[in-house]
Amino acid sequence: MTNPLLDFSGLPRFDQVQPAHIAPAIDQLLSESETALKTVTAPDFPAQWNEIAKVLDVTTEKLGRAWGMVGHLNSVADTPELRAAYNAEMPKVTAFWTQLGADEALYAKYKAIDPATLNSEQKQAWDNAMRNFVLGGAELQGEARETYAALQEKSAIACQKYSENAMDSTDQFAYYAELDELAGVPQDVIQAARAAAEADGKPGYKLTLKIPSYLPVMQFAKSSVLREKLYRAYTTRASEFGDTKLDNTPLMVEILKIREQEAHLLGYPSFGELSVAPKMAQSSAQVMEFLQELASKAKPYGQKDVQDLRDYARTELGLDNPQAWDWGYIGEHLKEARYAFSEQELKQYFPAPKVLAGLFRIVETLFGVQIKGDLAPVWNQDVGFYRIERDGALVGQFYLDPPARNGKRGGAWMDDVRTRWLRPDNGELQTPIAHLVCNFAAGVDGKPALLTHDDVITLFHETGHGLHHMLTQVNERDVSGIGGVEWDAVELPSQFMENFCWEWEVLRHMTAHVDTGEPLPRALYDKMIAAKNFQSGMQTLRQIEFSLFDMRIHTELSGDGINADAIYGVMRDVRRQVAVLDQPDFNRMPNTFTHVFAGGYAAGYYSYKWAEVLSADAFASFEEAAKKRGSSDVVDPEVGQRYLHAILEAGGSRPAMESFKAFRGREPQLDALLRHQGMAEPLTV
Repeated sequence: MTNPLLDFSGLPRFDQVQPAHIAPAIDQLLSESETALKTVTAPDFPAQWNEIAKVLDVTTEKLGRAWGMVGHLNSVADTPELRAAYNAEMPKVTAFWTQLGADEALYAKYKAIDPATLNSEQKQAWDNAMRNFVLGGAELQGEARETYAALQEKSAIACQKYSENAMDSTDQFAYYAELDELAGVPQDVIQAARAAAEADGKPGYKLTLKIPSYLPVMQFAKSSVLREKLYRAYTTRASEFGDTKLDNTPLMVEILKIREQEAHLLGYPSFGELSVAPKMAQSSAQVMEFLQELASKAKPYGQKDVQDLRDYARTELGLDNPQAWDWGYIGEHLKEARYAFSEQELKQYFPAPKVLAGLFRIVETLFGVQIKGDLAPVWNQDVGFYRIERDGALVGQFYLDPPARNGKRGGAWMDDVRTRWLRPDNGELQTPIAHLVCNFAAGVDGKPALLTHDDVITLFHETGHGLHHMLTQVNERDVSGIGGVEWDAVELPSQFMENFCWEWEVLRHMTAHVDTGEPLPRALYDKMIAAKNFQSGMQTLRQIEFSLFDMRIHTELSGDGINADAIYGVMRDVRRQVAVLDQPDFNRMPNTFTHVFAGGYAAGYYSYKWAEVLSADAFASFEEAAKKRGSSDVVDPEVGQRYLHAILEAGGSRPAMESFKAFRGREPQLDALLRHQGMAEPLTV
């Protein structure tokens, strides 16, 4: 049988990939890529964009797609054998991409390309490539070049190990509770916990640190003892408080030291400055200023949020000195008391199939496409596959993997399987394919999975990323879809989609009570909207806390000053500055901050808040159009088409600010974000 990792004729054969396939396939593709690199860098090879692409890009794209399959399976269907095979090949793959990005001869060949021979998409890709060569070390010489390559390899290994430790320490924890300990916990969560215990052949109710299990306990369990048990386990994952083999503390230090060395080799004072070089933000100082300004606006609201919680805890719950594991419980009860509104009540109206149908309807209406079920080999029976068409022609396809399970890393993400590309080897248009991955609770007792409203928002968010990838009309691979989009603008389409989750005209079509089939009642919706900005000040400050911590450890810590005490010291200092809730000394948030230490957001976590300004302002255009029409329905196909053409279709073919201005007619403003989050008016406490 042929190696499925070497079959690029159709859809990936995820169901057939075995660990034994990985080394032979990747080694062959690496060899072919190295040969292609030698070919195009030969003195007599023409310095022409399409000629280089026909040989080098076509070959390296196969390597990228095959390695992407392996990496994806490592994230969603991890086994010891797969992990071992993945880790054995990773240093070789990292070394090749580092070599490619820093190859002097290839850099010289690109320099020799006449920009006048390029179309606008190719010119943007060429500009990016020239910048990336410099950032990739192409101008380094001798020992510095060798050092940089070695650092890239060490970084990849350390980041992968960090990610594995975070996942393993999460998977490792299980607590089998007695029924009386679960007083207050929603019935569907209890049922799922019982089923999980039965699957393990154990008595009781299995609680884990995966969000569908952990979060409802923290919000609803009456037992403070149980909440503390789970909170301590959750906030000390991958730290010195647990299995020492899974302690990420030394890896954090190693990763930061490597990043600082990389930055210095490339002529930057810190990794923070290196990180913002290709982004919209001009400097780390500008990022800090943006975050501080937002914090100053949010802090009075955050302080009021906390005072409300303290007052309610004291007068209604008899808690005079709430602890960290009490705040979620207090918050849920205060929200129910204030708005007569419960997340659990709301959840009954969000069966996953109904939500998905509603989401697809919005996408189809706004962007003039049709979404249909499709067939493909998958890695798990719960994975769906879909196609997007326009006027009968295929536009893109995507996998949807919703449920949490062991061997699947936490969180939610979009990744590309392949990218839209007018292929230079055969002149055919390659359509894009995306992965949309979430970690929702599974259905229980034959009922469909029920999503919390936060789950719905997450699904819309990842779909926004997917639409950016799949609806592009750019034919040049490196600036197609999310390719080439500045990292601090890449969250615009994802956060933009979240806004629809709060609209009545949207929700009434995508809700149906799991037992009665009735749509969401208007009265319950009104309560949800009243509660929308509940604790928005606290939540904004929490994101700013993460963002400031990330940027500061990448700009302020240096040399021997990079150590565990310093990392936790920055964390405590940032909390003193912006946080409104104290965290216990044992809290080890950095040890599982995978976005920053293993997920591509290093000195870039601020991108979420930065792009939120863009997305809120973009969505305001739909609100303004609805108001002008005298309608409450923001699903406006006319504005949707303008957004599609200006933002989604343009991909990375031009700077993000140009795309934003093409849609909005001006630069972004902060006021829409503050208004959406109920912080438009100054508030004094």
